[in-house]
Formats: sequence, structure tokens, C-alpha cells
Amino acid sequence: MRSSAPTRALVSISTFFFLLTCLSIAYSVTDHTHKETLKLVLGGHHRGGSKDRGNRKQISPPKAPPDLPNTEEFVFADQKLEIVYPIIQKFKSTITSDPLGITKTWVGSNICSYRGFYCDNPPNNGSAIALASIDFNGFQLGASSLDGFLDQLPDIALFHANSNNFSGTISANIAKLPYLYELDLSNNQFSGPFPSVVLGMSSLTFLDIRFNFFTGSVPPQIFTQDLDALFINNNNFMQKLPDNLGSSHILLLTLANNKFMGPIPPGISKAFSALTEVLLLNNQLTGCLPYEIGLLKEAIVFDAGNNQLTGPLPFSLACLENAEQLNFAGNLLYGMVPEVVCGLQNLVDLSLSDNYFTNVGPLCRMLIGRGVLDVRNNCIPDLPFQKSIEECADFFAHPRFCPYMGSYTYIPCKFPHFGSSAPLLPQVAPPP
Repeated sequence: MRSSAPTRALVSISTFFFLLTCLSIAYSVTDHTHKETLKLVLGGHHRGGSKDRGNRKQISPPKAPPDLPNTEEFVFADQKLEIVYPIIQKFKSTITSDPLGITKTWVGSNICSYRGFYCDNPPNNGSAIALASIDFNGFQLGASSLDGFLDQLPDIALFHANSNNFSGTISANIAKLPYLYELDLSNNQFSGPFPSVVLGMSSLTFLDIRFNFFTGSVPPQIFTQDLDALFINNNNFMQKLPDNLGSSHILLLTLANNKFMGPIPPGISKAFSALTEVLLLNNQLTGCLPYEIGLLKEAIVFDAGNNQLTGPLPFSLACLENAEQLNFAGNLLYGMVPEVVCGLQNLVDLSLSDNYFTNVGPLCRMLIGRGVLDVRNNCIPDLPFQKSIEECADFFAHPRFCPYMGSYTYIPCKFPHFGSSAPLLPQVAPPP
């Protein structure tokens, strides 16, 4: 029997809804299964009980790599600061010691607020803001090198890092820093030869590398470079004082506590003419004292203690009208202590101990009584605390002569208490 048209239509509609229902149920089951699988992968859930859960390795989300912070997250006051930000952060990661917690402030985009960092307008752009100076003095930071940090700061003008624990050598790339004029690396652990990279740095006026472990010789060119201050004391430099020292225009120069050898050159009067402090102590200087020392008119301190200098004390020292401290202790000097030197009006400390002087006059004895002059451990017969007769006799048994002996009694100035500048008769060292 043939079905009617209404009947066939009804069957078709019923079939459509049946198929639709089946599809819905299948999708639901599939989705549920997928969610259960996802739970299993991410959370480690399993239907096998606690034993299976304990044995099954859970998969943790991967850790982010320890990259430096993305500068796109920050807003910098100037593009110049954005450039140095990763350089600073990289250097921060090399710090091995920070007892004062300095580097805790080195976060964020406000580099000018980092402790030890200072910003200013660079010379070539008055509207820009750049990292202009760094002052790490006394921070006690430790790092194996400054390479990749100092030499990568394009606008740096001052770098002071006194009293830290930085080590290594000085990068040759600092010669490319156009504005660097003060470099203080004193009291650290730097080693190697003198940082010759500073030679020819026209912007540099201040160099302080004292209290480190530099060795070898000091390039003579550094003494004729246009520096205001050169501090190289307390290293291990070993050489003669350079012949061109007399051509130096340095205002502040310290050579103490090294291993400089040979005589003090006569050109010292030119080299140190503007110095208020001449520090040559604790070296290995030999020979006799040149009378030109008396031409150091600005000297307040002259210290050549603990060397191997010999000969008489030049009368020309009487011309050092500003001198407050003269130290020649711990040498091989002999003869009489010049009365004209003891007449210096501003003198508060004249140390001649541990030499071989044999005589002091009444004016010098007054200074001994006032505690200004120290002549202990010499060969002065009627004073206490002197060397033994045997030691003094042994010294004078091997005569030491100086060239131009007449120059040692020459006074190249007008000395108000002792008349004009006429040369005096040469003095011969008396017997013991």
C-alpha cells in the first residue's frame, strides 16, 4: 500500500530530528573525553589510584629563560638611558659581592636614581639626558672585571671606584670614551702592566690607580701628558725615575711605595715646581740629593723616607719657605744637620732618624727639644738613642762621595735669617 504524501513528510521530519539528537550526544561525549584527557596531561589525574598518581611524572609548565628585562616594558627619560640600561643590568649580573646592598637599587627605568649613578646633559646635546658620572667610592662591590661596562658607557665623564674589589685589567676600549676626564680605580685588585690605554686620551686630566697590583714600568709619556693629577703610589712599578720627569706639568703626583730606582733627577725642580706634596717614600732610590730640591717653592710636604739616598743634606732646603713636613728618615745620609734648614719658620716635622748624621747645632737642638726634629738612631755622640759606635765606624769605613759637593752648601734664595744667597764653602763629611 502506497503511503500518502503527509505521511512521508512526517517520517522525514522524525528522521531528521533523530539524527540531530545523535550528533549532539556524540559531540558531548567527545568533548567530555577531551576535557578528561586535558586534565590528565596538565594535572596528572589518573583513575589508577594513589599509587599510580605517585609514580606518574607530572609535567610542569616550562620556566621562562633568565633573560634580562625587556626594555619595551619601561619608559626611559631619554634614548641614551635606554641604550645603557642593558649594559648596567649585565654588569649587575657579574657582581660577586655587594655587602651594602647597592645593586638592589639598580632596578627599573629611572637609571638616574640608581645609587652611584648620576645623569646630566652630554656636551654635544644640551637637551638630552645621559649617564654622565659614576661614583662607586666605598661601595665594596666585587667583580672580576669592568670590561663590557665602563668601556661601553658612551657619555661617561667621571668614573670613581675607590675602595672596591674590582680586579682584572683595564680594557683598551676606554680610549674610545670621548668625555672621560676623571678615572679613579684606586684601592682595588687590578693587576697587569700600567694601563697604557690612557696614553693620548686628550680628555683625561685625573688618573688615580694607587693601591693596586700593577707591575712593570710606567711609560715616560704619561709624565708629559696634560694631566692635573697622577696617583700611582702603592703598586709594584719597578724602574728608574724617567729622564723626562722635568718636562712634566702635573700638579699632583705621587710615586710612593713602589720600586723606583736610581737617583732623584735634577729636573725635579721643573717636574714638581707646582706640587705642594712631593711623595717619594718607600722606594729604592739611590744616589745623592740634588740641590734643586730647594727650588720646590710650593712644597709643603717633601717625603723621601725609606730609600737608599746618601750624601749630605742640601742647604738649599732652607728655601722651602712653605715646608711643614720634611722626611728623610731611613736613608744613608751623613754629615751635619744644616742649621739653616732648622730655621724654617713653618716646620712642624723634620724626620732624619735612621741615618748617619754626626752633628747638630744649637738651633736644631732647640727643635729636638720641641719634638719637631727627630734624629734618633744616627751617629751623634752626645745624644741618646743613637747607633752603636761599631755600626757607625763600619759605615764611615766605606766612604760615599757625591758629585758637585760644593752645591750642597749652596742656598739658591735669600734667606732672611742667614743673609743673602751667596754660596757657602763646600762641606766635607766629618769623621765619626
